[in-house]
Amino acid sequence: MDFRVLGCHGGESPKHQCPAFMLDGRICLDAGSITNMLSLKEQQKVEAVVVSHAHLDHVRDLAMLADTRTQQGGPPLVIASTPGTIAVLKKHFFNDKLWPDFSKIPGEKATVIYQNLKPEVPTDVCGYQVRLVPVHHTVEAAAIFVSDGTSTVAYSGDTGPTDRLWEVLAKEPHVRALLMEVAFPNEQDKLARDSRHHTPKSLELELKKLGVKQRDIPVLLFHIKPVFQKDTERQLSKIRARNNTILNIGDQYIL
Repeated sequence: MDFRVLGCHGGESPKHQCPAFMLDGRICLDAGSITNMLSLKEQQKVEAVVVSHAHLDHVRDLAMLADTRTQQGGPPLVIASTPGTIAVLKKHFFNDKLWPDFSKIPGEKATVIYQNLKPEVPTDVCGYQVRLVPVHHTVEAAAIFVSDGTSTVAYSGDTGPTDRLWEVLAKEPHVRALLMEVAFPNEQDKLARDSRHHTPKSLELELKKLGVKQRDIPVLLFHIKPVFQKDTERQLSKIRARNNTILNIGDQYIL
């Protein structure tokens, strides 16, 4: 799989973009920064967005992506997530108040279609096998496992300490990379715990849950808060674990 970082931070500035990752130019994991990073031609090629949870920094660009798709025509955009997250998007986001309900626009051929994914059940999403695994956050949230039949990418989404993610990871074959969130420096431990995010210290404890066979998997780190970037990156550099990489906008890997 061709893996491209569109956004990878826990906040926004001219140098920071909210989380969004693209696979093969066709499917995105979250939608924090899609339309401001892709050309119109690239946007039209996006077939689906798999959403980890409904917080704004992970869904924001669904709004403009749907709006542009209406003008471009072509197949509808698939928004795939847990039933609970899709319910939130319908009620609070695409609700004809905050933003138009593009599942009814332009009419018979909707711009957006929703795909409910039952947690823990591998499901086909535009030719990829997608499995959502519940994780611990302040709202319903899931890690995302995406496979093209040869390679699997595991994406934690937003989470604090959890167990099920690691249990599933230990049994998943062909995992080429784990995208793992870390938001705050160790000094902000209470804030991290209250908001269900990681610090370098809690991340280090979580990485010890990797099984022996998984300890060489590249761990790609994202969601660092821009205000705390220097301190968090300094502390991450001291973690005694191999294959940890802090992601940057525009990074690209073949997985």
